[in-house]
Amino acid sequence: MNAKLVKELRDKTGCGMMDCKKALVEAKENMEKAIEILREKGLAKSAKKSDRIAAEGVVQSYIHMGGKIGVLVEVNCETDFVAKTDDFQKFAKDIAMHIAAADPKYLSKEDVPEAEVAHEKEILRVQALNEGKPEKIVDKMVEGRIKKYYKEMCLLEQPFVKDPDITVGDLVKEQIMKIGENVKIRRFARFMMGEGLEKKEENFAEEVAKQMAQ
Repeated sequence: MNAKLVKELRDKTGCGMMDCKKALVEAKENMEKAIEILREKGLAKSAKKSDRIAAEGVVQSYIHMGGKIGVLVEVNCETDFVAKTDDFQKFAKDIAMHIAAADPKYLSKEDVPEAEVAHEKEILRVQALNEGKPEKIVDKMVEGRIKKYYKEMCLLEQPFVKDPDITVGDLVKEQIMKIGENVKIRRFARFMMGEGLEKKEENFAEEVAKQMAQ
């Protein structure tokens, strides 16, 4: 499947990556037909819903076994009714557990300070040159590697720990389609016991992922 087509369809419809892939396969990579398929299924409506104000929601918490990691995340929706449903509560809990496992530093790419991005690009550029890469392709390599940086640092860009085939951003869009309301992850905080102190490193991400799979 052509990744560029999938991205284009996502940008046009606001639908999740997996839904776009399925539609393109069904449409034999015909963009207009794929959009029609998504509209027929009612999925493309999520793009319009994402512009609506979401002022209700929950502040969800997750404490990793033993109290070693704690997360608070605010997830917004449009109505208090939806906020109180089991499905929405579970969605917010999944987001909190993902944050515990993946340790994002920012919510989205737009939240990363420009100075930090510029500094990271300079580091990546020097790395590429030190690897002996030709000057003319270094800039393209840097752009590719900065995308990987965003996936590591930004919550909405990260592969979802329960299903790495989709991002957390895709998961949010799927939730919008499911409940028929706009959904936003507004902010989060992650705390790790002893953070900043010298101590034995443990694979907390692996532990959390295993617990989520249970």
